[in-house]
Order: sequence, then C-alpha cells, then structure tokens
Amino acid sequence: MTQVTISSKFQVVIPKDIRGQAHLKKGEKLVALFKDGVITLIPERPLKSLRGTFRGMNAEGVREERDRA
Repeated sequence: MTQVTISSKFQVVIPKDIRGQAHLKKGEKLVALFKDGVITLIPERPLKSLRGTFRGMNAEGVREERDRA
C-alpha cells in the first residue's frame, strides 16, 4: 500500500505507479467522493470512451416493456 502526505495547501500527489495503472493524464479531472470515512478519487471519463463497452450484451429481460415508456 502506497502512502501519501497532505501538503500545507491540502494537496496530494498521486504516486507514479498508481497514475500509470489508472492511465491518468496531466490536467485530467477527478471526481472526489467521501463515504463512511473513505475518500475515493474517480477519473472523469467522457461518454465517448465507453462506446463499444457493452457490444454483444443481451439486454433481453433486463427491463419490462411497460417500464420503457
């Protein structure tokens, strides 16, 4: 587990190995969430980047026809 330090300006540096694993780029925006004492940083990804993710997925039976209105 990698440890980071909060600076006097409340800034945190994301370690290089984690930046690489998460494919983070300079200037990229992150969403910060706090729940049950845990801080989570989630990269903001454009919807275009999800294109093709669910290709071939069978959506049959996921929702009832009456729920689609």
